[in-house]
Amino acid sequence: MPTDLNEAATIAQLLATCRRVAVVGLSPKPHRESYGVARAMQDAGWRIIPVNPAAAGGTILGERVYATLTEAAAHETIDLVNVFRNADDVPPVVDEAIAIHAPAIWLQLGIRHDGAGARARAAGLAVVQDKCLKVEWRLRDQS
Repeated sequence: MPTDLNEAATIAQLLATCRRVAVVGLSPKPHRESYGVARAMQDAGWRIIPVNPAAAGGTILGERVYATLTEAAAHETIDLVNVFRNADDVPPVVDEAIAIHAPAIWLQLGIRHDGAGARARAAGLAVVQDKCLKVEWRLRDQS
């Protein structure tokens, strides 16, 4: 099966089954993309789990902010790790997602790291790269 069909199937499966998303790099600033995407998913009924070391201990979108995925996973069940970080920052996030046994990782629009994605897939995680969770959710609703 071609890669695009595999990715489409992965996206469909994640959108159908995930409802608790750890948002790595979630900004407390309402004008930032991470905030807008997280708010839209929260409005759609998803549980947002903010991960941002600079804002740890506070709240974003009414949810407790964790410093790391490891800390978040100690307190929350995570269905999906949604990443708003530069591509160079992705490998350690993937390593941590593997370590906490996250079932899936989603790199937002404009973010791609094929090596880290391959490592995540090899560890059994579902992987989506360079796609917007909010856009894909809305497209799903239109089909």
